[in-house]
Amino acid sequence: MTIAVPNQFLSGDLIDRCGQRAAAYDRDNKFFVDDFEELKNAGFLMLNIPKELGGLGKSLAETGQELRRLAYRAPATALAMNMHLYWMGIAADLRRFGDPSLEWMLKDGAAGEVFAAGHAEIGNDLPALLSTTNAQRVDGGYKFTGRKMFGSLTPVWTRFGIHGMDTSDPAAPMTVHAFVPKGTPNVEIQQTWDTLGMRATASEDTILNGAFVPDKYIARVLPAGALDAFLGALFANALVGIANVYYGIALRARDLAVESTKKKKALAVTRSMAYHPEFQHSAAEMTIEIESMGPHLDRIAEDWSSGVDHGNEWGAKIVAMKYHIVESAKRVVDIAMEMSGGSGMFKTNELERLYRDVRAGGFHPANSALVHELVGKTTLGVGLEESPRWG
Repeated sequence: MTIAVPNQFLSGDLIDRCGQRAAAYDRDNKFFVDDFEELKNAGFLMLNIPKELGGLGKSLAETGQELRRLAYRAPATALAMNMHLYWMGIAADLRRFGDPSLEWMLKDGAAGEVFAAGHAEIGNDLPALLSTTNAQRVDGGYKFTGRKMFGSLTPVWTRFGIHGMDTSDPAAPMTVHAFVPKGTPNVEIQQTWDTLGMRATASEDTILNGAFVPDKYIARVLPAGALDAFLGALFANALVGIANVYYGIALRARDLAVESTKKKKALAVTRSMAYHPEFQHSAAEMTIEIESMGPHLDRIAEDWSSGVDHGNEWGAKIVAMKYHIVESAKRVVDIAMEMSGGSGMFKTNELERLYRDVRAGGFHPANSALVHELVGKTTLGVGLEESPRWG
């Protein structure tokens, strides 16, 4: 089965080939190199770069639809590809807002550079806003010292998006957003990626030992914890893409469970288990979850793409949507596994991989604690910038 969307870009055959390779990548804990080359050659990396700069000009909503279709067969591939696409989306959005400061990123992307994300850090519960990485101002740029986790696309990136804290003025710390070019000295990759799910993303750790980034690759210098259009676009593009990946997983798990149930026999019924009332109940539960997921995700993506002004509620709307999609996807996959009757336990069953892959959703920003803080404060009218955060 495939997901049909208007004006789809990726061919069904290409997606099927990615799907056929997914199990081996997962089993061997190997990066999806063949998928990547096919997708790159097809122009997928330029999906949301404006047409006038050499791309395909897809909106956030349209880009998300393509990620959803890819994730339906190859979730880890789609998740990692989103880490490049969301950087292109950020730069394209700023350009659309009248800020051309990151147009160089779009030109680099159109020229074949591959961008990746280096936001994750141990002990930082406000990703992108604060950082445990040190950013030291030096002549011509900044030196960064710290450790980054979950660096999807590690084998192929040529521009690594990072951020660090400049605390030279303790009374006014600044968050510095930058891009590390491939081959920069004092950058070490540590192969730590041996995980429960999303194994093909090759999201290795990156150690920055005073890595120098020149000013031309500095994207923003903002007061620590402050939000601006750059960070707003970051959260919108990253989380809408991520949500589409987990929605794709839910759709696939439901479809696999339905097809399996139609063929399943048991002594309790004279026909297939599709006629068993509890299996019908389970099928209904999956569809009820899915029926709420799609409209929520698509509304947020369309509102962002069309410039709807939600003011200071945008942050809460974006993180609430991502949380809803991921938690519902977990629920759908859990039900599908129950319906498998034990066959889902076997490594040869695609549901076993989907069961593991969907668990990764809760680890992407914003996690449950931060989602409820942001949505709760917004609902109660408590300023996100208030310090201390609690009490």
